[in-house]
Order: sequence, then C-alpha cells, then structure tokens
Amino acid sequence: MTQFWIYSVLLLLVALLLLLVPVLRIRKDQTEEDRTALNIALYEEHIAELEAQHASGALSAEQLAEGRLEADRELLDDTDVGRPKQSANLGSALPLIAALLVPLVGLGLYFHWGSSDKVALTLSLKEQPKTAEEMITRLEETVRLQPDSVDAWYFLARTYMGEQRPKEAANAYEKTIEMVGRQPDLLGQLAQALYFANGSQWSPQLQDLVDEALAQDPNEATSLGLVGIAAFEAQRFQDAIDAWTLLLKSIDPQDPSYAAIETGIERARSSLGNNPQSSATPTQAPATDAASDTDYQLAIDVAISDELAGQVAATDTVYVFARAAEGPPMPIAAKRLTVADLPARIVLTDADSLLPQLKLSSVGQLKLQVSVSNTDNAMDAQWSSLPVVVDATVADATHALVVDQRK
Repeated sequence: MTQFWIYSVLLLLVALLLLLVPVLRIRKDQTEEDRTALNIALYEEHIAELEAQHASGALSAEQLAEGRLEADRELLDDTDVGRPKQSANLGSALPLIAALLVPLVGLGLYFHWGSSDKVALTLSLKEQPKTAEEMITRLEETVRLQPDSVDAWYFLARTYMGEQRPKEAANAYEKTIEMVGRQPDLLGQLAQALYFANGSQWSPQLQDLVDEALAQDPNEATSLGLVGIAAFEAQRFQDAIDAWTLLLKSIDPQDPSYAAIETGIERARSSLGNNPQSSATPTQAPATDAASDTDYQLAIDVAISDELAGQVAATDTVYVFARAAEGPPMPIAAKRLTVADLPARIVLTDADSLLPQLKLSSVGQLKLQVSVSNTDNAMDAQWSSLPVVVDATVADATHALVVDQRK
C-alpha cells in the first residue's frame, strides 16, 4: 500500500508541474511586456521633446533627424518590438487555484469511488497466511469487497469446515450455490455442513439435499458418505452398505479414507448378519470386541488457563474432540466434562469412537482440541485450545491441551 501512495504523490507532482510551468512562463512574459511598454513610452516622450525643441528653433532639421535616429537605436536595443503582445489576462489567479483544487478534488473522488481497500487486499494476498484464522480473515474481507467472487465464497466455506465452524460454512456454501447453481458436489457439501451444524442429526432438509445431489450425480462422494452414516446410525445396515460400496468405487484405494469405509462396510455387514430380521434395536458387539476396544488408549491432560478461569462458570461444558488430521471434519471421538472437573486427565479408547466404522486406532494422525461452551452446544463454544496434531500410533504418550483462546 505504501508503494501505491508513493506513486500517487509522484503523479500528483507531475500534474502540478504541467499546470504551474505554463503559469510561471506566462508571468515571465508579462514582466518582459511591461518593460517593453515602458521603453516605448519613454521613446515617444523623448521624440515629443525633440519635436518641441525643433518647433521652438532650438534644433535644426538635421539635429532632429539625428535625435530621432538615436532614439530609434536605443529603443531597438532595449525592446523586442517584433514579438506580438500577449492577449491573455496574465495576472489571473485561476491557474493557481486550479492547480490546488484539481489534486484535492481528484483525491476526494478517489476516496469516494476508488478501491484503495481492494488494493490493500491484493497486496495482503501476496503474503502467505501464517494461521487458518488469518486465512479466514482474508477470505471474509475478500467476500466483503468482492461479493460476486465465487472462488472466495467456496474457499471460505471449505476453510470454515476445516476449522469446525459448520454453521458459517453452510452459509458460505449457500452463497456459492446462489451464484453457480445447484451443482451436486456443492449440494453434498452443504448437506455435510448442515449435518454437523445440527449436532449430527438427520433431517428432511438434508435428505432433500442429498436426493437432489445424487439425482444429478449418483456417485457424488460427500452425499454417499452422509447417506451411509445416517443409515448406519438408524440401523438401516443394508442402506449403509449400498451407499458406502458405491462410494468406494470413486475413491483411490491408496486414500486413507478407503480403509475406514471398508471397515464401516464390514461392521454394517456384521450387524446385518447378527440381526437380519429387524433393525429396531442396536446390534450388540461381541464381548471380545468390547474388550479389544479398550486396548488402544490416548491420554490427554485438559486444563484452563489462569487468565480465563475467572471468565467461565464451573457449570460450563467442556468438550474434548479427536479428529483425523487429514480427512472429514467430524469428530472421531469425544468426551464431555465441565469446567469444575478441570484440570483433568482423560483417556480415549476405540470404545469412545462416535462412528463404529472409524476407530481411533485406525487413524495415523489425530488433531486434538478442547472447547468450552455456556450453551450446552459444542458448535456455540466461546473458548478453545489450540489444535494439536499427534501421532496416534505412539503408545504411552500423554498430550496436554490448555483452553486459552477465544473463538
């Protein structure tokens, strides 16, 4: 932005020079013309004196002629009688006033209709953001200045989802859809954002969105994933198998989520086989599976900073989340405490997995984070810790999380 103002000042100086140089030149010409007029007046006065002396008999005709010749020679030496007189009003102050008003008026018009804020934004985008919050701030400023930028709205929605802000992500996806139309991938991502914003609860609105997306593209990945999750949670295991099997066809076998989806399909088949007649009651896992779920343990020390301890109530809810570092933003496992319980050490195991098909132990890297909410809703949390990415395969490791950030 500094360079912009430097160039603006240089252009202003050039404009002033273009206005003032002719004015100064005209003033010089005015001075020369005034001097010429004075010399001519003196010449005419001198000739008049010579003629008066000749009339009185003091000068002869030859002396009068010599006097005229001498006067003519002096006038030619002192003046440039061949240059035409200036016709302009050389003493006018209008050019000077214009020289001052033009840049001031131009500056005012620029501040009213110009785009200095967009220039500043363009310069800031040249720098790589250091944090996700800085990226969100830049994208929010971009959509404020350029509300018709489809790319800005889309990337803002994706960034919101990556930072577990599904409500804002849903709004951004809706703006994107308004501009580019109801494309199946956008409908699926909107449904996913609304799903997490509603506390992972299925609704007719979500069903309509995924139905519309899959009607356009039967292989739309986000919609198929959501359909499978909702079906599994509702114990419609065959529907979950069908959705996830179709989803696998569009995923690279080397993708980390491929194995997780395969595990989910196997769990759904096992549950369907154990209870083929009815899905009214949840299928109970064998005792050996429950025991194995506790073999994997992830210890986390949770605390709140001294600065925030006086700003939260003892009854405020504390949520501890474990998410895949690379993958969907939904939590894999979670624990719920209150501020009164802190500081505390909690242990997450595979038994704490929110989705049976996705175990903590099956994810290579986890992102851990704690949030505090006074509304009993994790999506409306006011405080949080910084996210910490850990290697989930390292045994006997304890990780520390401190709530010290305002969301």
